[in-house]
Amino acid sequence: MAAGTFSQVHLQIVFAVRGRQNLLHKAFREEIFKYMAGIIKEKGQKPIIVNGVEDHVHVFLGLRPAMRISDIVRDIKNNSTNFINEKNFLKQKFYWQEGYGVFSYSHSHIERVYNYILNQEAHHKKRTFRSEYMELLKKFEIPFEEKYLFEFYDEELG
Repeated sequence: MAAGTFSQVHLQIVFAVRGRQNLLHKAFREEIFKYMAGIIKEKGQKPIIVNGVEDHVHVFLGLRPAMRISDIVRDIKNNSTNFINEKNFLKQKFYWQEGYGVFSYSHSHIERVYNYILNQEAHHKKRTFRSEYMELLKKFEIPFEEKYLFEFYDEELG
């Protein structure tokens, strides 16, 4: 980074398991999230928190301007896919769905976003991933076409 260049960019990245399958089992989920945080750190970025539930992940990180968002997401998804498959956590091959959502936050929001991501399991007992994701897109005024969103199914809370 050039002298005199300063930045503070905080991003929440959200992506889902292919087919929205419930494959991120509690027994090994924490190990996967720690591995993802390690990927972020290895790339010279700042992992703040990685957490999620069975079918999707929230990654909150500090990004330096020399790193492209698409590159860090690609690296997290590719490396974690390989990790999950090499560890044989599942009887089937694991893949992430294509695409992701990315949302930026100011420094004053770090604690609130951290706590929101930390409490994903409790949060999703009350709310579906679809409603959560749609709210983020609308809150951040991100234009989208339904056909390009994650594979959502008729989700109803039981």
